[in-house]
Amino acid sequence: MPVADVRELVPLPQSAQKTRESALRQLSDILIGADRRKIIIAGPCSADSEDAVCDYACRLSRVAESIRDRAFVIVRVYTAKPRTHGSGYKGMYYNPDPVADRADIENGIVALRKMHVRVLCESGLITADEMLFPQITRYIDDVLGYAAVGARSSDDQFHKLVASGLDIPIGIKNPLNGDLRALAGSLRTAQSANEFMFCGSQVATSGNAFAHAVLRGGVDSAGRHFSNSETGDILRLKDELSESGIVNPSAIVDVNHSNSGKDPFVQPDIMYKVLRGLRSAPEANELVKGFMTESYIEDGKCAPDGGVYGKSITDACLGFEKTKQMLLRAADEIVA
Repeated sequence: MPVADVRELVPLPQSAQKTRESALRQLSDILIGADRRKIIIAGPCSADSEDAVCDYACRLSRVAESIRDRAFVIVRVYTAKPRTHGSGYKGMYYNPDPVADRADIENGIVALRKMHVRVLCESGLITADEMLFPQITRYIDDVLGYAAVGARSSDDQFHKLVASGLDIPIGIKNPLNGDLRALAGSLRTAQSANEFMFCGSQVATSGNAFAHAVLRGGVDSAGRHFSNSETGDILRLKDELSESGIVNPSAIVDVNHSNSGKDPFVQPDIMYKVLRGLRSAPEANELVKGFMTESYIEDGKCAPDGGVYGKSITDACLGFEKTKQMLLRAADEIVA
């Protein structure tokens, strides 16, 4: 479907454009160190339901307002789900109906743009999405406030090249094996000028100065999860970024995935532990610009046809009330 048609079907109101522009200025200031607040990216593993995601975002916006002097909150609206084994829910881009047994990608693209626009308009918070399929960014790049490259894509050349052309901050996760040197190399490509083919045309980019690292832990050769959120890991990443000549060196700590051993209910403890470590390590505190967490309205997860409002149908999430308490306490722990 032509990009112009999708934008005409789901326009971005001028008031929302201004909200986004203001938020992007604040986000940029945090990443260059001019604003000492921490970024909090919070939301469900997969944005499966427009109503539930917008409800969650509005609840989150009230918490964001109460901690705005310490934290800058972004809503996680992930509309494409990577599947290691090819089966399971693939995200709203693939089909806006989670229980459907066939793809409906054209309607999925319209639906995901509508959800991003609605979240921005109703909550006043900018949204984050995973750049699983780089070509999809064309349909929402005027709406998005933040993009992410997942662990399975972080060393993919095409993802790195497209990241270099985005005009919003993008977080690149460490690969599944936890290799921090490879992560630094990916960031160097994303921050560099590049020329490549994109959607049938040769394009040139000037580099994304706000491409940054996301520490999500790793998986060893035996399939065991390991963390890379300790202060020592953060300082090792700082050295790798310095050696690679990365500008605006920054890291987000993902407190779920391998850092939590895939247990969403330990996310608060991990966030508090990292924040306590940052208090005694100024260099690590300078590098860590925030956190990413998976949460939704209800705790846990259910089957796609489970019919539980605001409950994840992919990976389990931390419920909203627990998330609220986590963010309120974390705001008190943030070193200004």
